[in-house]
Amino acid sequence: MICGPTAVGKTSFAIELASMFNGEIVGADSMQIYRHMDIGTAKPNQEEQARICHHMIDIIDPDQPFDAAQYAKMAFEHIQYLESQNLNRFIVGGTGLYIKSLLHGMFESKSSNSTVRNRLKAEASELGIKFLHERLKNCDPETAGQIHPKDTYRIIRAIEVYEITGKPISQHRKEHGFSDNIFQVLKIGLNIKREVLYQQIDKRAYEMVDAGFIKEVTNLLKMGYTPDLKSMKSIGYRHIVNHITKSIPLNETITTMQRDTRRYAKRQLTWFRADPEINWMEPKDLKHAHRLISKFMNVK
Repeated sequence: MICGPTAVGKTSFAIELASMFNGEIVGADSMQIYRHMDIGTAKPNQEEQARICHHMIDIIDPDQPFDAAQYAKMAFEHIQYLESQNLNRFIVGGTGLYIKSLLHGMFESKSSNSTVRNRLKAEASELGIKFLHERLKNCDPETAGQIHPKDTYRIIRAIEVYEITGKPISQHRKEHGFSDNIFQVLKIGLNIKREVLYQQIDKRAYEMVDAGFIKEVTNLLKMGYTPDLKSMKSIGYRHIVNHITKSIPLNETITTMQRDTRRYAKRQLTWFRADPEINWMEPKDLKHAHRLISKFMNVK
């Protein structure tokens, strides 16, 4: 498993290692799963995908719901297939919950009901999502504090779980504890000096715009993918949407996008640093990673 903050260099690092160890990559990125969203997600380009096969990217449309439990199920199936082909598996990405759900499992509960979910969607449409967020505060204040007041999908999901099971989703997660060790896994975390990482994040924002990010978002809007979708409210996409629809100046748009991406990278690092099993290194430390993987696989 190769993790780390956005823009640290996970893709090229993982491709080099996968090529050394007859491996393929299973993505663990909550944005690269979406079709038509390439530039803003820093998705591996065609050349990189041609060099090493990538799984769990371009699997759903931007308006389709998707969560960590679905990710874990699909990624597990890919891992089983690769094992059957005697190919080594590299889990690569920066979405901590995806990685955790895959490596340790998600809590099991009969917590999905289309009737309840559709009723909640109708209430959100009629009364506003703020109303439902206030309701969530009453039944599950811990989860409400972790969800943005405008995140319709996650608010509805949390209330749905509570109504069906009688317990908050936060309690389900605590009871589960992510205690199931499904795999033997070598964990590698990439990091660099914070000022250098922030420079790379700032540079990438300009590179995305130069590569056609505005056109990509314009096309998404023309295809009917609305700004209120979970995918379109993500970092980068919501900023470009505001530039297009609200005439926010491009310089201001890029500056805000850079700031929010830096904050996201900080949150990613906080998440991954809580895992004592991660071996930390810089992207340039390929030889170190090679030694660790060789030892892990008993390769001489």
